[in-house]
Amino acid sequence: FHRVDPYGFERPEDFDYASYEAFFSRYLVVLTRRAIKWSKLLKGKNSIQKSLKVKRYIRKGIPNEHRALIWMIVSGAQTNMEENPGYYHRLLEGEKNDKLVEAIKTDMNRTFPDNVKFRKTADPCLQHTLYNVLVAYGHHNKAVGYCQGMNFIAGYLILITKNEEESFWLLDALIGRILPDYYSPAMLGLKTDQEVLGELVKMKIPAVAELMERHGVMWTLVVSRWFICLFIDILPVETVLRIWDCLFYEGSKIIFRVALTLIKQHQAFILEATNFPDICDKFKQITKGTFVTECHSFMQQIFTDPGSLSMSTINKLRETCREKLLSQG
Repeated sequence: FHRVDPYGFERPEDFDYASYEAFFSRYLVVLTRRAIKWSKLLKGKNSIQKSLKVKRYIRKGIPNEHRALIWMIVSGAQTNMEENPGYYHRLLEGEKNDKLVEAIKTDMNRTFPDNVKFRKTADPCLQHTLYNVLVAYGHHNKAVGYCQGMNFIAGYLILITKNEEESFWLLDALIGRILPDYYSPAMLGLKTDQEVLGELVKMKIPAVAELMERHGVMWTLVVSRWFICLFIDILPVETVLRIWDCLFYEGSKIIFRVALTLIKQHQAFILEATNFPDICDKFKQITKGTFVTECHSFMQQIFTDPGSLSMSTINKLRETCREKLLSQG
């Protein structure tokens, strides 16, 4: 068995190879079938139009060989890159903000210490690529600059696109358009969305909301990393990539679908908790095990389990939660 997965991550000591093998041999069949369908859809072209068919295809997973291309197209990153030729390189050649550069350098060794491609000894070492993408982004979006969490997201983008400039434009799509205000210094969008999740749980899984309230557990304690890292290091790599497939096409409501599914599926387990630390521990445990490893069935669940979830519902909740947060501030 391989100690290192196809993306360069070392598998943990307690990795369950047997159940993973069982899952992957089934999943491989699915991947092969999807790859044939995608090849027909693309017909050797480097473009697709958004459509219900494409949305359905994306929900069923983008084969790895097409992933970077599809992410670029559906997120609008491709258009932005084509409309701004040379922009990325100009950012790297321009004047640098020393404080920003310092903050990014500090985080370099902390980014995926368990990934062999990000080690200093690796050749090529992706730390250098990551550094460039983050420095360029910090100078492109001065309101955000750099904050922790962005290193993990950029790192994943680099692993998938294997392309510095594409990673930059995808990071821009995520931070600038898809995720509302998660990484600005006040992180208002992030705090808002954690509250929105709390409201959705109240509506859809009231017993869990009641438990959280009774023990005074703030949502931010148990889910902030889900939002900040977009499930990186929380869920298995394959599952995260499948979530991101949909995130780039359908936007931030996918994060709520995933969070609600995790909570709903493990409702009985969470409700066994009798105190504060116990609840926090349960939330760590629900992101492990076969339910999340079986990414194909997991993705089917996120579109059925939480029931209907419209963008307008989320935007209404965002408004009220944001007002509340600002009035507390």
